[in-house]
Formats: sequence, structure tokens, C-alpha cells
Amino acid sequence: MKLVFAGTPEVAVPALDALIASGRHEVAAVVTRPDAQAGRGRRMVASPVAERAAEAGIEVLKPAKPRDPEFLERLREIAPDCCPVVAYGALLPRVALDVPAHGWVNLHFSLLPAWRGAAPVQHSIMAGDEITGASTFLIEEGLDSGPVYGTVTEEIRPTDTSGDLLTRLAFAGAGLLAATMDGIEDGTLKAVPQPADGVSLAPKVNVEDAHVDWTAPSLRVDRVVRGCTPAPGAWTTFRGERLKLIQVQPVPGRDDLAPGELAAGKNNVYVGTGSYAVELLWVQAQGKKPMRAADWARGARIALGERVGA
Repeated sequence: MKLVFAGTPEVAVPALDALIASGRHEVAAVVTRPDAQAGRGRRMVASPVAERAAEAGIEVLKPAKPRDPEFLERLREIAPDCCPVVAYGALLPRVALDVPAHGWVNLHFSLLPAWRGAAPVQHSIMAGDEITGASTFLIEEGLDSGPVYGTVTEEIRPTDTSGDLLTRLAFAGAGLLAATMDGIEDGTLKAVPQPADGVSLAPKVNVEDAHVDWTAPSLRVDRVVRGCTPAPGAWTTFRGERLKLIQVQPVPGRDDLAPGELAAGKNNVYVGTGSYAVELLWVQAQGKKPMRAADWARGARIALGERVGA
């Protein structure tokens, strides 16, 4: 089939690579978000998908909005059979959805209908799910509600951050998306409507969502830290400044600390929660680089009874 691939961030690159390497399909063009400012110099930078497509000699389309007349005209000229999508980052209007004969097929990083929305991986970790996965589905105008072509499952490991899990799903999902394109082409794969039960939503996780509540149980604290790593980054406050929490570890049985109360030893730093304590492993103080929590505590000279999040 002739394909137009839509995607923007690094997590979409494995799927693009899989389609290029498949040998069965022609990736005629790539649609991605416009160049954006990045880095300390705030220079304009192309998206990872745009850079990969340029390396492969594939035409790159960067509409400000996917309803722009010039983009729609070019899309009709290319006349793709199908448009696979991975984390494109913009809503597709009906006028665009109607162009390819087989529609736009999205690779979504959850087992639909669970975790519809922008941040399925983060929410699955924060909710304490043990299993997640990826789904390919036909895009409709609703939020991730279209019929599903296929799924692949993935175990959530006890120490997984959202970055760890998303990386594994990006590669597993790439194979799923390529297989979905194969099945659509040869007519062996039909989309099945999602069940009405089991729907959950995964809106974008913002900075306030990543603010750790020390009165919550230690398992919840751990899940928030892992779910918000690397972005937007879990955080608390210490002496009036923000302290980023990169890695913590629940310490079952240690219940002698009040929520937020710190206990710093030579090689360990503990914080009380609503259940038992967590050990801080890696943190990042405001204006500093990430460091081991024990090193941070030595520099801060934590006093007896001091707290985080006060």
C-alpha cells in the first residue's frame, strides 16, 4: 500500500522505521508537527520523525493545522491507501480522515478501551496496572474510540518509569502497526468495535499532577514518581524550593516517620508517607544537576525533624 505516516516525537520513529523496512509498503510522505524551539539557544528544531524521514529521502509535510488547504491538496495528490499514525499531536478533521481509502490507523499505547487520551503510559503506571500494551485502531472523530485492529501486551515491571515502559511499547507497537498494515492490505484483518465497558481516560499529566502528596501511601508515592519520570517530573518542596524526585523506593516496615518527615543517614535518606517510608534514591535540587539523594542530603545538612512538602 501507499502510506502517509503521521507522527512527531522520538517514540514514533521505531514505527516509521518498521514501515520503511517492511518491503511491502511505500511510505510516500510523512506528516509531522512544525519545527519548534528547543535547547538553551531556543533555535528551531525539526521533530525526530521529520529528521528520520529526511534521512530516508521521504517527503515531509509540516502543516500548522491538518485542515490547512495546501496540506489537504497535497494529501489528495499523493492519494495514500492508508495513513498510519503514532503520536502525531494534532486532531485530524473529517476532511482529512476521508482522504485515504482505508482511513487513518492509530498506534495507541494502551489496551483499548482502557486509558483513552494523551498519556496512557503515565496513567497506567500511576494506577498500579500490572499489564498494559498497545492497540491499533481506525481513527474516528471521538477520543480513541474507533474499532480495534490488533493489540500486543506488555508487563509493567516494578521499577518501570513511564520512559522505560514507553520505549518498550514503541518497539513492540512498531511491529504491531506493520502487521496491521499487512492485514489491511491483504484483507485478512477487520477492525472490531471497542467494548462499552472498561473505558478509562488518560488526560495529559501536568505539573500539578506530578506534585507528590506525602500523606498518600508509599506505593502511591512510588507510582507517581515512576509515572511522571521523565516528564513532567515528580516534585516536592524543601526549604521553599522545588525538589525533583527522580527515583524512590518503598521501605516496608519503616513507619516511624510522619508524612514528609526526613531522616538522613550517611548513605540513605528516608521520607515518611501515609503508610511506611520511602527511600529517596535520586533527586534534583533547583538549579542543580541530578544527584544521589545521600549526596544531596549531606550538602543540605538536613536537621532533625525537617520535612519535605511543608
